[in-house]
Amino acid sequence: MNEIPQDQALERDVQLFTALLGEVLREHSRKRVLVIVERLRDGFMQLREQEDAELRDKLMKRIESLDAQTLSEVIRAFTIYFGLVNTAEELNAHLVRMERIADGERLWVGSFDDTVRQLQADGVSVGQMQSLLEHLRYVPVFTAHPTEAKRRTISENFRRIFLVGQDLRCRKLNDEEIEEKLQEILTQIQILWKTDEVRIHKPQVIDEVRQGLYFFRESLFEAVPLVYRFLEKAVRRSYGANHGIRVPSFIRFGSWIGGDRDGNPLVTPETTELAVRMHGELVLTAYLERIRVLRRMLSHSSALCQVSPAFLDSLDADEDYWVEIMGQSQRRFLHEPYRRKLAMMSHRLNANLSRLRTRMEGRDPSHLPKGYTSDRAFLTDLYLIRDSLMQHGDANAAGGLLQTLIRLAETFGFHLVHLDLRQESIRHTTAVTELFARQAGAPFYQAFTEEQRLMALAEAIAHPHPFVIDKTTLTAETRETLEVFEVIARMRAEISEQVFGQYVISMTHTASHVMEVMLLARLAGLAGKDQKGWFCQIQISPLFETIDDLARIDEVMGTLFAHPTYQALLKASGNQQEVMLGYSDSCKDGGILASGWSLFAAQKKIIALADDCGIACRLFHGRGGTVGRGGGPTHEAILAQPVDTVHGQIKFTEQGEVLSYRYANPETARYELTMGISGLMKASRCLIEPPVAERNDYLGIMDELARYGEAAYRQLVRETPGFLDYFYECTPLDAIALLNIGSRPSHRNKADRSLESIRAIPWVFGWGQSRHTLPAWFSIGYALERYRNNDVERLAKLQRMYQEWPYFRALLSNTQMSLFKAELRIAHEYLRLAENRAQAETIYSKIAEEYQRTLTQVLNVAGLRELMEETPELQHSLARRNRYLDPLSYLQVTALGRYRAEPEAEKREEWLDPLLRSINAIAAGMRNTG
Repeated sequence: MNEIPQDQALERDVQLFTALLGEVLREHSRKRVLVIVERLRDGFMQLREQEDAELRDKLMKRIESLDAQTLSEVIRAFTIYFGLVNTAEELNAHLVRMERIADGERLWVGSFDDTVRQLQADGVSVGQMQSLLEHLRYVPVFTAHPTEAKRRTISENFRRIFLVGQDLRCRKLNDEEIEEKLQEILTQIQILWKTDEVRIHKPQVIDEVRQGLYFFRESLFEAVPLVYRFLEKAVRRSYGANHGIRVPSFIRFGSWIGGDRDGNPLVTPETTELAVRMHGELVLTAYLERIRVLRRMLSHSSALCQVSPAFLDSLDADEDYWVEIMGQSQRRFLHEPYRRKLAMMSHRLNANLSRLRTRMEGRDPSHLPKGYTSDRAFLTDLYLIRDSLMQHGDANAAGGLLQTLIRLAETFGFHLVHLDLRQESIRHTTAVTELFARQAGAPFYQAFTEEQRLMALAEAIAHPHPFVIDKTTLTAETRETLEVFEVIARMRAEISEQVFGQYVISMTHTASHVMEVMLLARLAGLAGKDQKGWFCQIQISPLFETIDDLARIDEVMGTLFAHPTYQALLKASGNQQEVMLGYSDSCKDGGILASGWSLFAAQKKIIALADDCGIACRLFHGRGGTVGRGGGPTHEAILAQPVDTVHGQIKFTEQGEVLSYRYANPETARYELTMGISGLMKASRCLIEPPVAERNDYLGIMDELARYGEAAYRQLVRETPGFLDYFYECTPLDAIALLNIGSRPSHRNKADRSLESIRAIPWVFGWGQSRHTLPAWFSIGYALERYRNNDVERLAKLQRMYQEWPYFRALLSNTQMSLFKAELRIAHEYLRLAENRAQAETIYSKIAEEYQRTLTQVLNVAGLRELMEETPELQHSLARRNRYLDPLSYLQVTALGRYRAEPEAEKREEWLDPLLRSINAIAAGMRNTG
């Protein structure tokens, strides 16, 4: 087992897991489920190799004959198969990386080893490297969008299979031990078979918070310190042991879970308060666990080493604290100074935790002892121990678990993540309008022009007492809006000033939308002007989502940057502006080409504007899991950003199933963080050397392609009769809305079936489930063909763009993946569900024609014979899934048809179960469907 060549190991693992799954099905499933699974899989594999009308008809009859319960079990088997394949691929990718590291050779592109070697070879000096590292800030933001279908308990099962699989591959085992390991995997698969992967109840927001915390507890607390350690090793390898370069702690995490209230009425001020406290509870618990281990390790005797004077002073201060709290001297560890210190630190952290939990229970903690006043005080104690150890020659002891804890504390503080809050601009405008209306003699705010609104808002923000507010007279919506800002002020005081990140305003159309939020913050004491001058304890990130809004980004931000009041508040908060860019809605609005290019142009405009105004600007990328929502490999995505716009900092959302894929296992989390950070380092070279600007001819070609693409997309989506009916009827959108995978509604307004009302996530999710994957590729073929116009020289120009320009290469590489995941023959099967079949056929023919056109054009421009030829591992991974995805899609069409056609509610409910399970299964198989 240990001698399997690496190139065969993955297939062997997949075969092993599949065989064990077969054993479980044979023993524990309904009669003939295993036979049905195998015949469907084998039959559809044959059809992929060669069409056979008789075989296809036979397979469809078999599917049509299945009752609802058997259908559910067959789908469940496919779901577990995908989970096992994902686990095998993740395990093998990790082992391949470890083998390359063990060989001592130069590592893969995107590794720290390769990146730092390249920078050093390119002449980046020690000083430049230090400067680059000090400017870095890498901020993934976890969100709870409704595309992650996997329950936390399922994730834990697959984690156990991963670890046992690693033992099988890495440890020297005898035959008996191998058999025991195989039995462990079999047991876990059996447990998976008897665990319901579909949630019985729709998750509450707090359930989603717990799901987010899982990734920190099980993975990131282990992975993050190792990422820093590997970067330090890479620097040491390239610049020598005495280089003097210090790697700062530049990773931070954000979250929207419990803070994103845009369109989700379940996210209340109380929810946000509880989420913040749950973050604090987890991180304090993590520190206490590690302090306990350190206390057992650092058993140095004061008789055998001399601690530093600063450390001794801190022990004296600890003694004073102990006497005040306990009424007596600390008698433990009198001659073991580090243990004494760590015992005191443990007591303080426990005090922090007790006060926090008391508040979570709704009780007053004022009678409880106080712990650390801030995370900075906790870090100071850790630094004192480290510096003292190093002073008496124990640097190796300082560099182990203690340094790991320091990295954790520097990264996570007492807050764990920076919780962003988000709300739609209309809610703020409504609240401000009501507040103005309640003031005696005040004019009607909504009748104001934009200029008048800005003037009124500025005056109110600067006024010591802008409004007389009687909350009992306000509407419930306005009261809640005000309470959100009061929670911000309260939690900052209770836990940490770092507890919140940005206040994100969706659908920002004007400068007044930002100033309205600043006024609401002023009413909570978070911003304004006092005797000392301007102060601002809130940072606001306007979100530009539609094509039109992206085009006007410089107009809106230019107005803000020029406004004296906003200038003063921005300066008071650190003179850094964050701007969020929405990938999902802009893609739904204008198509993938227009969206991507509008985002590219918007970034260049806002960074240039901020530079001219002397303001630091960080871009926040609202990416989804799929290409249709800005997804794709992080390393390549960062390198594809416009030149001279990534100034050491990047922030981006990690959504849906991407969280499980990237962060559920610490081994993979380490790799994903490394790839993203190395991309950030490369893209930020403009900070230490003059950047090479993009070629103007390439920019001009993209302008043209984007115009053609937007026209073609809008013609299909907005001008084709019956197109939205096609979307509603020929995708499982109605079932997605019933699936208990997220607390957020699929529509902004349930009664509204317009394109604007559909949220971008179910829009992409629905097209992915029905195997169209349309948002990720539609219009690209038309744009390329129209630009080329059968001109050989123009084709050659596009081919050079693909080879030379990271943006264009990433665009077409992602398009290839989306085309590969699409399966138009299967998509056509969903037309059976259309009420107007003839109209649906017309629409389908347009989609199929553009698919073929896009396939041809992309392959021609990329110079390839088949899709994903340049990424064979990913190509094989997707092909491996198709064995089971194809029959699953036919099973879904059958379940969806039966569900919609059944007039009796009770019988209809029987078909809902296999239908919802099919959505889970296809999501697991395609891996980034939403």
